[in-house]
Amino acid sequence: MNNNPKILVVDDEEDLCEILKFNLEIEGFDIDTAYSAEEALEMNLAQYDLLMLDVMMGDISGYKMAQIVRANPKYEHVPIIFLTAKDTENDMVHGFNVGADDYISKPYSIREVIVRVKALLRRAASNSKSDSGELIGYKTLSIDIKKKKTMIANEEIQLTKKEFEILKLLLSHQGQVFSRDEMLSRIWTDEVYVLDRTIDVNITRLRKKLGPYGKNIITRLGYGYCFETN
Repeated sequence: MNNNPKILVVDDEEDLCEILKFNLEIEGFDIDTAYSAEEALEMNLAQYDLLMLDVMMGDISGYKMAQIVRANPKYEHVPIIFLTAKDTENDMVHGFNVGADDYISKPYSIREVIVRVKALLRRAASNSKSDSGELIGYKTLSIDIKKKKTMIANEEIQLTKKEFEILKLLLSHQGQVFSRDEMLSRIWTDEVYVLDRTIDVNITRLRKKLGPYGKNIITRLGYGYCFETN
């Protein structure tokens, strides 16, 4: 049986798909390609260890496809790398906010892509091994680390991957203050360009989704964030 990491490359430029496929297969990866998000979404995305998405495609952009992926429990935790010519600061922030794990600007070197693919897959494998299946929480708020589920009073609430990781970090260390730099290094590991503002955006969304527990995520001005118990 082939146990090589399985990657789906989605780009409407067929030549780029074939170049990536050729070079990644040389590195031992098992590569499939799709030339549109529509085509990719008809595939079994749960079988892949990584999705590599172009941003500017047809009716369904890479951003939109990422949102669709993150909204589906079957494959919401599959890592995503954006490959795109959209390289402004706002583009990058938006990419990470819709669920990207990494963002590589075109034109890129194949060497850079390979290094970052390997780093992301190592990180994903490490996170998988560290998941013990335990429940952690506070009062009626709990998260299941293995199943990646967040519950309030036995009702599931939907969090993005980054929101879940932030909540897991804060709930695992209740009362401990984490600076933005600490949170970036723990949750956005190996990512080359991430803004401090990205943390604030995710915290704001997380507070809203947590309802009555949103107030437990406290801002310590000049220091960072913590989950404070009453």
